[in-house]
Amino acid sequence: MTTQFVVNTHRFDPYKNFKFRIRWDGKVVAGVSKISALKKSTEPVEHREGGDPSTPRISPSTWKYEPITLERGLTHDPEFEAWANLVHTTEGDGAISLQNFRKDLLVELLNEQGEVAKAYKIYRCWISEYTALPELDANGNAIAIESMTVQNEGWERDTAVTEPTES
Repeated sequence: MTTQFVVNTHRFDPYKNFKFRIRWDGKVVAGVSKISALKKSTEPVEHREGGDPSTPRISPSTWKYEPITLERGLTHDPEFEAWANLVHTTEGDGAISLQNFRKDLLVELLNEQGEVAKAYKIYRCWISEYTALPELDANGNAIAIESMTVQNEGWERDTAVTEPTES
């Protein structure tokens, strides 16, 4: 049987999805509990040749990077709201920050020991949707979650992050 891990050849289990952190502006953002998948797709283009009318040809076209949703329990930390207000504010168009509304993000996947196992850089992000206060329900039994949808112009794996040695 071939090993899936180069450094930790004893390891059989893939990494778990519940240990991660996200960074922007060089610091960890507190309390993020859920990040949607990093997903990209290529739009297919169909064309046919005149001599072969029954079989279309399919070739790649433009890339699309899907928006990313971040969620966290509602606290007094202002990071989500402050970033969202750089794109839209009740103070009018003059208060929008054209210089600072885009940020690069870093998503770090951690192993069970809390070491960074993989990381992804996400480029030129901005918030297209922000939920400051979720639906409230007096009969419910849940955590209040704030969320934001982040548009991005691409992402790539941070190849400087290598498989950590596990003890």
